[in-house]
Amino acid sequence: MSIALRYSARSDVGLVRSNNQDSGYAGSHLLVVADGMGGHAGGDVASSVAIGRLARLDSETPASDIVATLEEAVLDANQEILRRARDEPQLRGLGTTISALLRAEGKFALAHIGDSRAYLLRAEETVQVTKDHTFVQRLLDEGRLTEEEAERHPQRSVLMRVLGDVDADPELDLSLRPAHPGDRWMLCSDGLSGLVSLDTIDATLKGIQDPGECADELIQLALKGGGPDNITCIIADVVDLDDLPRGEDAPSTSPQIVGSAARNRHQPTSASGPAAKAAALTREEPDVPYEDEDFSEDEPPRRSPWPALVAVMLLIALLGGVLWAGYAWSQRQFFVGTDGTDVVLYQGLSQDLGPISLSEPVEDTDIALEDLPEVTRNQVENTISAGNREAADQIIDRLEQAALANQPPAPTPTEPAPSDAGGDLDSATRSSEGSGAPTERPEPTATPPDEGEES
Repeated sequence: MSIALRYSARSDVGLVRSNNQDSGYAGSHLLVVADGMGGHAGGDVASSVAIGRLARLDSETPASDIVATLEEAVLDANQEILRRARDEPQLRGLGTTISALLRAEGKFALAHIGDSRAYLLRAEETVQVTKDHTFVQRLLDEGRLTEEEAERHPQRSVLMRVLGDVDADPELDLSLRPAHPGDRWMLCSDGLSGLVSLDTIDATLKGIQDPGECADELIQLALKGGGPDNITCIIADVVDLDDLPRGEDAPSTSPQIVGSAARNRHQPTSASGPAAKAAALTREEPDVPYEDEDFSEDEPPRRSPWPALVAVMLLIALLGGVLWAGYAWSQRQFFVGTDGTDVVLYQGLSQDLGPISLSEPVEDTDIALEDLPEVTRNQVENTISAGNREAADQIIDRLEQAALANQPPAPTPTEPAPSDAGGDLDSATRSSEGSGAPTERPEPTATPPDEGEES
């Protein structure tokens, strides 16, 4: 028996997103769907890097090494994503899901992480082969949510495991299963599985024979459901080349690359294009994931990310507490400075934290800076710190006294003389008083009233 794949890959940006962060690859030996995340310029990079690394496997691989080969390639992709995040700070936090099938001889190796999915149609029954690595799926597994509650849960898209900057040592779901002629595989991103029910997927996989037309229809169904996310879908049929009808060509082996890894990354690859207007679809509860006797798993024990998350949250809380305590202390400090003209009382610290000011004026004292002695003026210009408001008020009182003491003495007022002779007399008198020598004052003709003498 000679096994081959007849496949088609499609991707659409959806009706809401402006760029496509999904990537897909379909080849004669490899099928991969990657759903990137990490912002406008992060998710598309992560999914493209993953496809680029895994695409090297699209050739004959010894069946004995197929699982280890696929796992090594996925982990290499993870290291490349981490390197990009380290070298390009704007890509920090990027990551991607992976659902990948690698064929060798008559077997498939499956590697899975995240919430992209793999479905299998066999013997007229479609089943979900992978399990989502989401927070809501964990609550379902623990019996804390029902299926109906999970569909409406606000955190249904929160991922617990992905490739990329989130976890340097990701845990993959790895499995090996036989390739049966007549099987139909579908790999898709959550932009499809989140909107199209399992029953609708089952009916479409059974009802449309051509893989390309089937993928187009499934994408149109997701678009009619609203298309809020990127949508990527790969359909692959397992065929026995020895049983092909006479005159039928063998399946093409040319790879198909769609989504952000493709040359025209944002162009829809579905034949009929996006739906003009989305209409709501009635979503039905998914069936229990399929289990069969020829399914074998080789999955390491899962490590919970919660201890690391709790530690990070505690660290953030501690750092926030320290910053708040420092800020609260700074707002209990005062200093005396100037606004360039007057002496001003400020609350806070005289230093700034970059563009952030750590102080604000609380009182303009109306003490002119120019009225202060030069030494005191320099001290004010360099700011005078005070541990509390009371100490600051005492500093302002001393500055007021220094300003008053620095004022020039006011001239002594004199009475105008009644005549020119009197004027000369008054001038002589001031000269005598200024010299400190006793001078006989001529007897005035009249004594001013404020001298207290009678006329």
